[in-house]
Amino acid sequence: MRQDFFHMKTHARTLIVALATLALATSVASLYVHYQMLADPTYTSFCDVSETVSCEAVLTSRYGSVFGVPVAVGGAVWSALVLLLGVVGMRPRMRPSILAQGAPRKVEGRPPRSAPQSEAADAAGRVAGYIFVLSTIGLAGVLYLGYASFFILRQMCPLCVTMYVAVVGLFIVSGAAASGLAALPARLGGDLRAALTSPSPLAATLVVVWAVASVSLVAFFPREEAPADVASEPLAPPTETLGADEVAQFTAWLDAQPRVELGLPATGARVVVAKFNDYQCPACRQAHLAYKGIQQKYESAYPGQVAFLSLDYPLEAECNTGGIHSAACEAAVAVRLARAKNRGPEMEEWLFANQNSLTRDRVKEGLTEIAQVGDFDARYAETLGAVRADAQLGQKLKITGTPTFFINGIRIESTLRPAYFDATIAHELKRAQAATP
Repeated sequence: MRQDFFHMKTHARTLIVALATLALATSVASLYVHYQMLADPTYTSFCDVSETVSCEAVLTSRYGSVFGVPVAVGGAVWSALVLLLGVVGMRPRMRPSILAQGAPRKVEGRPPRSAPQSEAADAAGRVAGYIFVLSTIGLAGVLYLGYASFFILRQMCPLCVTMYVAVVGLFIVSGAAASGLAALPARLGGDLRAALTSPSPLAATLVVVWAVASVSLVAFFPREEAPADVASEPLAPPTETLGADEVAQFTAWLDAQPRVELGLPATGARVVVAKFNDYQCPACRQAHLAYKGIQQKYESAYPGQVAFLSLDYPLEAECNTGGIHSAACEAAVAVRLARAKNRGPEMEEWLFANQNSLTRDRVKEGLTEIAQVGDFDARYAETLGAVRADAQLGQKLKITGTPTFFINGIRIESTLRPAYFDATIAHELKRAQAATP
């Protein structure tokens, strides 16, 4: 054991650099995934493996960001600093000739060390001490995030787990290599000044680059718009105006599309807009925001003539073929129970507003708050059968993702720009009116 300890200490710098590099690469990969999810709601990350192994579920949860800044930003800043300390602070120094410095000191059980060697080792041990302090802070963070991931969200994020391993490794290695921990607070100010005024242009440059990059990353990384603002989004119709040629080309395309008979009740409506929906799907939320003004427009101007139907297609194995959304079945059941209390739209708004923090217990809380339904568990199994029926219809129609729309049977597999969505309904309404004798 003692031999392993000294072996670890001898190779501490190499291990620290390797682990910090792993942590930095993992943080950058997490930031890439987070950015892609913000930029493209249909994006699926490479580490979305199953319903319970998913980067998206963890990174987009309430534990994935702090004041709108992704936790991965902090991981990147932290790991870059540790890497900088390991590469620059613990690098071997040039050693003057032993003869010029006098006879080497001999410590029992170890090879003799020259004075410059001893000084370099002491400096490396002190830097390892700073890394140990940073690792202790990092360890506290990953323990909290790990608990939230495994025991609250009940999800595993492969990138997050890799970061946890790197932080724990850095804590162990830096702890073994650290020296003079008690003196670190008194030395901190002097060491900072030495780093900033270092005669080595490389060291000073790297410190400045790290500081500027860290501030820029925190300041300029894209923020996700606050979900709590869903209910207050403007309901204005689309501002984009399509030209006559654009409308003609688009409606010609619509007329050329095959139409699918869904077997859904039209209840006298001339146009039926059916949406296969998942309340944990970011693209479904985006479509909800983009189209709800259009829906209100037709419900007001053409009462009873345009029916908007929401069909359940949760990406969760409990009620569908599977997916990564662990509370999607619960959310679908909650909306159905809320509809029985005439609070369906309000429940949908609440779910989309709280999309990033949905769990079974959270959905139950929302249902109690919005519709005063307190027997969710007792009615869950029975109501889930209706959700499964919608999902089975979607499977029969070969739904490949959400949202998928059928407007009078015309399949729309992507979220149309609002002006085109509006034009589709207007065209179908005009077409139905022309067909009426």
